[in-house]
Amino acid sequence: MKKIFVLDTNVLLHDPQAIYAFDDNEVIIPAVVLEEIDSKKRLADELGRNARTISRLLDKMREVGHLHEGIKLPGGGVLKVELNHRSFVRVQEMFGEMSNDNRILAVALNYHNEQLERQETTSVVLVSKDVLVRIKADVLGLMAQDYLSDRTVSTSDFYAGYLTLFVHPSVIDEFYSYRFLTVKNLQLKMKLNPNEFIILRDEMGTSKSALLKVSQDGVKLEPLFLSNDPVWGITARNAQQRMALELLLNDDIPLVTLTGKAGTGKTLLALAAGLLKVEDEHKYKKLLIARPVVPMGKDIGYLPGEKEEKLRPWMQPIYDNLEYLFDTKKAGDIDKILMGLGSIQVEALTYIRGRSIPGQFIIIDEAQNLTKHEVKTIVSRVGEGSKIVLMGDPEQIDHPYLDSISNGLTHIVEHFKAEGLSGHMTLEKGERSKLAQLAADLL
Repeated sequence: MKKIFVLDTNVLLHDPQAIYAFDDNEVIIPAVVLEEIDSKKRLADELGRNARTISRLLDKMREVGHLHEGIKLPGGGVLKVELNHRSFVRVQEMFGEMSNDNRILAVALNYHNEQLERQETTSVVLVSKDVLVRIKADVLGLMAQDYLSDRTVSTSDFYAGYLTLFVHPSVIDEFYSYRFLTVKNLQLKMKLNPNEFIILRDEMGTSKSALLKVSQDGVKLEPLFLSNDPVWGITARNAQQRMALELLLNDDIPLVTLTGKAGTGKTLLALAAGLLKVEDEHKYKKLLIARPVVPMGKDIGYLPGEKEEKLRPWMQPIYDNLEYLFDTKKAGDIDKILMGLGSIQVEALTYIRGRSIPGQFIIIDEAQNLTKHEVKTIVSRVGEGSKIVLMGDPEQIDHPYLDSISNGLTHIVEHFKAEGLSGHMTLEKGERSKLAQLAADLL
């Protein structure tokens, strides 16, 4: 049965292609949405780019016909810009303020009431990424939902980067005898991804186990090539950290993604691996560390001082980890060390867009606050001989239009998991302190 979808502004600013995502249903854009999009089109960030994109799409459709009368969409539906919000009086009585959100609600309510008057069964659905707008819609008796079309995967199916398999002890013995297994040996129903880790445990209940990694061609299961020796004074404290170091120190894997709660060691492991590769092995010319000034592309503000002084508050978590790795004793020592080395650069993502970055070990922290387009922009900057590490906690989103599923980090994990050039690991156990782990679990 066909439906009428009324789109909130944040849906179009999140995904300008959303107008094509509703198949053969009717898509309504309230006139006030155009006003809000117009107010964003001059911004230099991702919102501005999306506002300009949807403006161009609507202008192209205008050449076909009148938007207020309805334009046919490729999927068989109709797109219409709606001016009528006569139900606004009722909305204002309930919520008081004459806000743009309430005007959008009024348009949806008007369509809903028209369907009731005509005794038609067409459902009216308000689509918004704003939780409070969806709650308001529910209070008014309207159907409301989040925009889900761009979601890569459900939370329960999110790729962890490793599997625990219970097998007959003879399989584990075979691995230790021949130092490899074929994927066929395991007779699995699911498909294993390249560079995915496998923990084999004895199905009989003994302590016999083995840790393996799927080869880059996805055919064999091989032992880890690294021992558990310290990396710049950092030793893996659990299996996931050891697997993460395996990916970070493998020069044949140019893209590594790490996810996990605060305190699981993502930043510290990545920095330790980067320092080893740059300073000790000289595999890369420079270690570039960046994190978004949320939202990405925003001016870093009117703080006093030069760029480095402005960036310091945003980059302080990076400096904290570097101070630990270099074992500095006094305030300011880390700045002197970094200035003396010259091969370590700490930047905001605002300043690396548009660059080509060859021969560098690149670490992007807090990548969960990037959109799909921003992640694509950054990874496409990676030049020949570079390695990039993206890490973050998908549950800690600061971006207004992203969530744990629709963010750029989750997007790239899911789209690259079957590629031999990438590897992923989910760090689960907090190692910062018992208090930090308890806070992450309870709070």
